[in-house]
Amino acid sequence: MFEIIKLPNGVRIICEKMPYVRSAAVGIFVNVGSRDEASSENGSAHYIEHMLFKRTREHTAAELAFAMDAIGGQINAYTTRENTCFYARVLDTHLNTAVDLLTEMFFDCAFDEAEAESERGVILEEIGMYEDTPDDACYERLMSGCFKGALGRPVLGKPSTLVKMSGESLRAFKENRYTAGRIIISLCGNYDDSHVERIKERFSVLGKGSKKARKAAEYSSHISVRRKKTEQNQFCVAFPSNEVSSEDRFAMNLLSTILGGGVSSRLFQNIREKYGLCYSIYSFQSNFTDTGILSVATAVSKETEMRTLGLIGDELKRFVDEGITEEELSRAREQAKSSLVMSLESTNSRMLKMGNSMLALGKCLTPDELIARYDAVTSEEILSLARKRFNFKQMSLSALGKTSSAEDYIKALGL
Repeated sequence: MFEIIKLPNGVRIICEKMPYVRSAAVGIFVNVGSRDEASSENGSAHYIEHMLFKRTREHTAAELAFAMDAIGGQINAYTTRENTCFYARVLDTHLNTAVDLLTEMFFDCAFDEAEAESERGVILEEIGMYEDTPDDACYERLMSGCFKGALGRPVLGKPSTLVKMSGESLRAFKENRYTAGRIIISLCGNYDDSHVERIKERFSVLGKGSKKARKAAEYSSHISVRRKKTEQNQFCVAFPSNEVSSEDRFAMNLLSTILGGGVSSRLFQNIREKYGLCYSIYSFQSNFTDTGILSVATAVSKETEMRTLGLIGDELKRFVDEGITEEELSRAREQAKSSLVMSLESTNSRMLKMGNSMLALGKCLTPDELIARYDAVTSEEILSLARKRFNFKQMSLSALGKTSSAEDYIKALGL
């Protein structure tokens, strides 16, 4: 059973006790990501994520790392286009130490200029790593084309914006954006009331602050073809989809699973298993506060790219024309339910799911409620969504590698 506590300043705490385990996980979720940056600030949220693991007023970065390793804990963080999260998982006997370390990092980061300069180099290497990963580079081109403005910008930022940032500018960004109303604490596992009080005490000091509304994002169809020396050509075919809180999200998850969500999916069985044209092909969703995309991704040789795209187009048209079978729906439903239930056996996964649910929905559905929502999806509902989402006039494409022309790819898809 979840307990949700709202502090007077607006910070929300969601807790779920699991007294039968010996671990606990705690996360600080901030409703700030790259989408909340001005163009000149691009990369700030991710840069701050890195800086919070550096020197605080009390400890060096090495001392923080040694302190967490000394209790056998795991501590990590991530930044997305809309959110940032700092989290830890430890034995229940070390939960106080984990809370103290996380809150020290969160509140007392020194934003030392020398550390900022050093970490800039790390992030530039991270950008280089993503640039050398074709599927990541292809997806980023897709996002920048489909969404103009902040949502389409890279989470990591660009060298041209990072070079202008300093410890002081990052501190100012954090103080301006990391306000109480944007913060959620998620706690799961074997804890007691004293741990909750410890969290409440630390986060009660935050001022209420204000929350600037995000500029609405609008999807636009875009074709991007980029030449790059790679062994395979990378493709991402995309269509507009629902926002993260949409009531359609359960049906859309099942639609994506049937199309390209596993080894029994249509795309995998046809394009990989039947014709042997690729090693990997899959569909996935990227959902945000007010918009989203459904994508199909694969990588193939130059010699087979046109045939592969033709088969992808055929599968999309078949989905719209024929819908799905009850057997496919049952299989996808069981995949979704099994994945959900098994993931909830981990305190860390459960904590992350709770925090993200609070960010997206302002509430957290129980496992039984989630299962009931999947059980309620019908084949007719999925067909209706497919006909709505697979609007071929709104299709986008990102291609990267030893590419042909955009016109050739559109023709091959036959859409």
